Amino acid sequence: MPYKVVGVRFKKAGKIYFFEPDGFELSEGDNVIVETARGIEFGQVVSESMEVAEEDIVQPLKKVIRKAEKEDMDQIEINQEKEVRAFQVAEEKIAKHNLPMKLVNVEQTFDGNKIIFYFTADGRIDFRELVKDLAGVFRTRIELRQIGVRDEAKMIGGLGCCGRELCCCSWLSDFVSVSIRMAKEQNLSLNPTKISGICGRLMCCLKYENELYEQERENFPEAGSRVISPDGEGKVTGRNIFKRTVSVELKESKIIKSYPINEVTFKNKE
Repeated sequence: MPYKVVGVRFKKAGKIYFFEPDGFELSEGDNVIVETARGIEFGQVVSESMEVAEEDIVQPLKKVIRKAEKEDMDQIEINQEKEVRAFQVAEEKIAKHNLPMKLVNVEQTFDGNKIIFYFTADGRIDFRELVKDLAGVFRTRIELRQIGVRDEAKMIGGLGCCGRELCCCSWLSDFVSVSIRMAKEQNLSLNPTKISGICGRLMCCLKYENELYEQERENFPEAGSRVISPDGEGKVTGRNIFKRTVSVELKESKIIKSYPINEVTFKNKE
């Protein structure tokens, strides 16, 4: 049985969660108050009412409590001010306990029942005393959550080598698996500084064109393959999938020439 739901996002470029509209007429861009596993939260509708198959729903399906009102927007501003203070206090406490950790972000739940401190560290950190200190200051539930370098980049943001805002903090809701094989397949330099993002990991955009390369590879001879070109037999030394050309080292003259893929005939591989 399909469910009628709306898609709600809590952070820019964050994951989309489904909620039952519960009779509210909601449009894309509407701010709403919903119930989540963390408590009452403020979110924005990013996909209007639609029907979704039961297997695509994470049970139990929560309902939209109400459309956000002016008081809710005021509460968001108050929470943001508290987050700034919480960040300053947490940095002071971290320095006091001499903990080898870097505070990245602070987030307070909409209802104020919990403050989450996101940090990075090289290993495991014993932060029990830090939690006690923070709980004593803020008188609410405290959670310290260790994150990776990719999550840090998503939270802080920045510009990529392309000059645009990082994909992870502007629109990419989920991190994709990226491997060095993708860079090799796309004939890119394997210099880490060329294919790594500001997080120090392989750039997410290596994934975007990889499927095209994998599909087109079947239509191209591999490097080292013998082919017959308009100028005679030769060996493939390179290929350009976008131009749909192959570079061939001619057997007789040892000259390397580029030919459209439809002008060469495959032979057996060397």
